Amino acid sequence: MPKGLDKIEPLLAQIAQDETLPVLARELFVVLGRECARLESELEAIETKLMAWHRGDAMGRRLAQIPSVGPIIATAMVMKTPDPRAFRSGRHFAAWLGLTPKDHSTAGKTRLGKITRAGDEDLRRLLVIGATAVIQQARRGRGHHSRWLLALIARKPPKLAAVALANKVARIAWKLMATGESYDAARLNAAAAVAA
Repeated sequence: MPKGLDKIEPLLAQIAQDETLPVLARELFVVLGRECARLESELEAIETKLMAWHRGDAMGRRLAQIPSVGPIIATAMVMKTPDPRAFRSGRHFAAWLGLTPKDHSTAGKTRLGKITRAGDEDLRRLLVIGATAVIQQARRGRGHHSRWLLALIARKPPKLAAVALANKVARIAWKLMATGESYDAARLNAAAAVAA
């Protein structure tokens, strides 16, 4: 059978009508179907509460303006991040999330490894997933993306680019949380053009 949440109901209906299956098996699938429907309604209620909380939180709304950050990532970041002013910079915040490379340097030779994976695994995973979505859109030519991101995608593998973008998004998010400013894509793109 095909996979996916939308395929469950047709599958259960097909199982209920299949006379070749034992009666006990069909009854068990009915129980599982009711459990699945109950869980789905509970998840919808949780999502409604989460969205209501997000709409009422000013910081979460500011964070959701950042490309790759939606209501779920913004809400998780607001709820899980301690006082943003406790971090000296966005770099320290990204390191707290585990989005910076391990340092294996010795004798004056700089060797950076994989990301440290320190900090909150859920926030890091959400940021990387959001960055992956932005990279997929950019690779398909959809939307307006910074020259920095397009150059990054051209020279790095997609997973590495996603982690680099997640690191940048974490730094931007720290800035917005620490200062109370709103995201300004035009100013960010202008700063990137001056740096290039």
